[in-house]
Amino acid sequence: MKETRATVASHRTKRAVRAAVSVVAAISVAGFLPAPALALPPAHQQPPPPPETASEALKQYNALSEQAEQVNEQLLAAREDLTAKQGELAQATQDLAEAQAAQAQAAVDEEAFRGQVDLLAGASFQGARFNKLSALLTGSSAEDFLERASALGVLASDNEEALSRLTTAVNQAADAQSKALDAQTRAQEATSAAQTLTDQVTKTSNDLAAQIEVVEDAYDELSGADQDSLAGGEDNSSYFGPPGLGGAAAEAAMSKRGKMYLWGATGPDRFDCSGLMVWAYKQVGVDLPRSSRSQYGVGKSVPFSELRAGDLVFYGPSASGIHHVAMAISGSEVVHASRSGVPVKVADAAGASGSPVVGVKRISG
Repeated sequence: MKETRATVASHRTKRAVRAAVSVVAAISVAGFLPAPALALPPAHQQPPPPPETASEALKQYNALSEQAEQVNEQLLAAREDLTAKQGELAQATQDLAEAQAAQAQAAVDEEAFRGQVDLLAGASFQGARFNKLSALLTGSSAEDFLERASALGVLASDNEEALSRLTTAVNQAADAQSKALDAQTRAQEATSAAQTLTDQVTKTSNDLAAQIEVVEDAYDELSGADQDSLAGGEDNSSYFGPPGLGGAAAEAAMSKRGKMYLWGATGPDRFDCSGLMVWAYKQVGVDLPRSSRSQYGVGKSVPFSELRAGDLVFYGPSASGIHHVAMAISGSEVVHASRSGVPVKVADAAGASGSPVVGVKRISG
């Protein structure tokens, strides 16, 4: 009976596959993140025929699940980009406010110092400007000459200081105006970028919701035996990570074996692939970025042949198309949250994903 269940539900599977094709096509034209190579045909081609056996249904389910995982990681990366753009906008807005305040103060200083210079210039034209020779010729005594010469020095010094302050104020006003214009431009650009990313995040979120529905429909059509096969046997074996931060993170990840996959989840009871990495390293005091693509940007690269507990192993068609990450527990095995219907479990490091290993990153040591 179980073997024929996929055949009976073939019409639902065909509808699900068509929906998946349209979702993938929509994601590919979004354009804000590099689109990985996808297993399903493009929208202009006919979708594959509905499965006739349980094994065909399982194959299609796995393909759909991988599509959904890719969309999920794209959504997480887009949200990270949006947060960064919002931070740029906040900084540009603050810079603009500070520059405008500095510009206003510089204008006040310029006006004050310009007035002082004008007063000193006026005093000069009214007879205050005299030289030491005239002071000597017109003075009635040596004391009178010294007093007049001293007054001349004070006037000259005041005039020089006022001119210097005026020049400084003018330069500060010009600099503040330039900074204000730059901050205003950056704020406008960040606003536009943030809005664009907001629209893209919304669309990708909707795409993921549609893809999840497709995957869940496909899962429901699997035979009971295939559903049990996906879940795998219960793993209650003990695991003790080697000394160090990586070993402790691997121990934390291994403690979640048996917890089910959920798109966008970071624990403590449900996880997606990058969410498990975030949760495990958080237990040892390390904050990782949310998406697998961003996690690829931290730590140091190490050869796959030197894999050790705690290393992050990344999968995809290329570095720009990373869509899965797992954590090494030894030199040949990883623990990961792979896809819907599958719990967190141990797998061979080289074959944990349908895509090849892109690289390995060591977070510590």
